[in-house]
Amino acid sequence: MTKQNRSTNGITAIYVRRSVSDKDKGNNSLSIAAQKEECVRYAGECEYQIYCDDGKSGKDIQHRPAFMQMMQDARDGLIGRIIVKKYDRFSRNMREYLNITDELDKYGVTVYSLSEPFNTETKEGRMMRNNLLNFAEFERETIAARVADAFQTKARETGFYQGGKVQFGYQSERRTVNGKTGSVLVPTENAEAVRVSYDLYQHAENSLADVIRYLNEKGINARRKTSKTRSGISNMDRSHLSRILSNALYVRADKEVYRYFLAKGYEMLDDMEDYDGIHGLFVHANNDGSHFVKIAYHEGLVPADVWLRVQDRKAHQSKFPSNGKAMNSWLVGLVKCACCGYALLFNHGRNRDGSKQYYRFVDFGKTTLAGCPTSQPIRIRPKQVEDAVFRAMQERIEQLNIAKHETGKPDAETEGMKTELVCIDNEIQKLMEKLADADDILFDYIQKRISTLHEQKSELEKKMQTMSRKRKTIDTKPLEKPMKQWDKLTVQEKHAVAVSMIDVVLVSDETGIEIKFSI
Repeated sequence: MTKQNRSTNGITAIYVRRSVSDKDKGNNSLSIAAQKEECVRYAGECEYQIYCDDGKSGKDIQHRPAFMQMMQDARDGLIGRIIVKKYDRFSRNMREYLNITDELDKYGVTVYSLSEPFNTETKEGRMMRNNLLNFAEFERETIAARVADAFQTKARETGFYQGGKVQFGYQSERRTVNGKTGSVLVPTENAEAVRVSYDLYQHAENSLADVIRYLNEKGINARRKTSKTRSGISNMDRSHLSRILSNALYVRADKEVYRYFLAKGYEMLDDMEDYDGIHGLFVHANNDGSHFVKIAYHEGLVPADVWLRVQDRKAHQSKFPSNGKAMNSWLVGLVKCACCGYALLFNHGRNRDGSKQYYRFVDFGKTTLAGCPTSQPIRIRPKQVEDAVFRAMQERIEQLNIAKHETGKPDAETEGMKTELVCIDNEIQKLMEKLADADDILFDYIQKRISTLHEQKSELEKKMQTMSRKRKTIDTKPLEKPMKQWDKLTVQEKHAVAVSMIDVVLVSDETGIEIKFSI
């Protein structure tokens, strides 16, 4: 579309928006009423229409119906100009804002801001506008990062409940602990349903449906708050119960629970001695996908031994298939085809004379609609895989023990990344200083370069965090004893050790055996 001549035809559009964060900050100058009053006064004696998005974020335009309607009216030639309190009412995303104004410019529509009174029809005015929005976007991203960092910091430093949806069986109360005030979870009448559910489900003969049926028959309150029903209350269902039975929030964490999470490779923020068998746990995710565990100030509802038995049962259910062949190998559920990603099932049969039983792999990917791209079935024997995985597990424990002695040594790679971060920050600072004197072409280039540098900085910081966590020592003692007694362990016991160390074992005739450890 070619640029149209500017026209004085069309009404004046007044766009007002207030986000939830604006309300929380108590910024009265950005109230809907205040924006309307100032914009109408500025518009003067003319025909105008107000487009209002109340409680809508400036992050994107797709969830702002009034704004979308205004843009459609501009396309239809009904609008001559648009008046806003501030340019960031349009968008706090620089790229999105430029796309919007470019489109409006094609329709001959000019945007006027009361708080930034410069003429955007001139090159200088557009540059000043872009500078303001660029800094507004930077501020928004900085605030978001600070909020995330603040949450991580608080979650690491204290055992207070950090907000969000309160889990079933608890409610939040303000309390003072160790001289600090925050939210602590306290049991509700639903706590009994949690205790009974764990007590029943630790026994293999009870299914999720059996537990729910028992709760209903005994009149134990298992009704929960939900946004998906008209009443806002719903009876317990199997998916929600399954999540309850996996949540460390409920455990009265003791030293065995500490060892459980340590074996899973989680970052333990508290010493083992602090696990008193009374308090529950918070398990939080880091930005890189790893997890850390913090002792909470609230008391757990479920004894540690019961909670661990339930986790063991759920782990075996998720790893062991229910086809009657789970006892064939301790690697069932962990081994997958490297080509198609589907699980390899352990099957058995007999020689033609019926005398000798043997085992073989069955690639589940071959039986699916998608199939497996390999033409031939995998020919590696299960025993061969088991032996290779066991040797790798031994080597992994040795590596972890060696890593204990290397902790604290100077890390050249980390120091190099720190230097690179300083260089990136310096370059960003220099580019920001050049923005004020840049023309439109140079401004776009600088903006793109700054965006690229921020991405590089973010990747470096994530990599440094990951490396830092990998250098943290892992207690291998709980693993060393069963590894030394391997031949005496049952299949289930071997499986439990393997699950605590391994994410997946990939098998292929071409690439062989690849083991991805979780620790």
